Amino acid sequence: MNPPGSPRAMTERNDPVTRIAYALAVTTPLSISIESPREPGIDRLLAGSTAHAQSLYPPESNFLLEVEELEAPGTTVYVARGIDGVALGMAALVESDELGPARGELKRMFVHDDARGLGVGSALIERIETDAAGRGIHEILLETGPLHHAALALYAKHGYRRIPQFGQYVGERFSVCMSKSLVGFASGPRTGEVPVAVGE
Repeated sequence: MNPPGSPRAMTERNDPVTRIAYALAVTTPLSISIESPREPGIDRLLAGSTAHAQSLYPPESNFLLEVEELEAPGTTVYVARGIDGVALGMAALVESDELGPARGELKRMFVHDDARGLGVGSALIERIETDAAGRGIHEILLETGPLHHAALALYAKHGYRRIPQFGQYVGERFSVCMSKSLVGFASGPRTGEVPVAVGE
């Protein structure tokens, strides 16, 4: 039997029958936790994110954080895992002096092909917003591309609005910048790992 998350196992999930079973599995509670970017399965998500971005835009227009940058102080990596422990999606929240006080930037948001349309992206955003508000962050910024149609729709659904380009994205023709205010955002206590129900 192939271990969860192995290339063979992920390929097998593309079979129509096993894909249905997989979809049913990840619509049950999954966990979203803060992890090191070197934990098992995250390399697969990073590789998928990079390949997807590079298929749409020229290299100089991709602002992707590498593992070493994701380990930097002020950067928190969130990972969504299914009940079998497979990493389904990830995102990072970056706090830095360049962004200014009480601001964070959403980076490296990616959901594996096998888990798209199941609410994993929404669950990641909601967890990050809750944690950010609890830490006193008043605004989350992000950058994506005009060809990332699913991402643009997801962000708009969660209340993100387009803003002028900021920071390193100023003047970039393939950069779409968005933000959301967290002022008045209701936040509750969180632990390191939180089970959530997905499947919308």
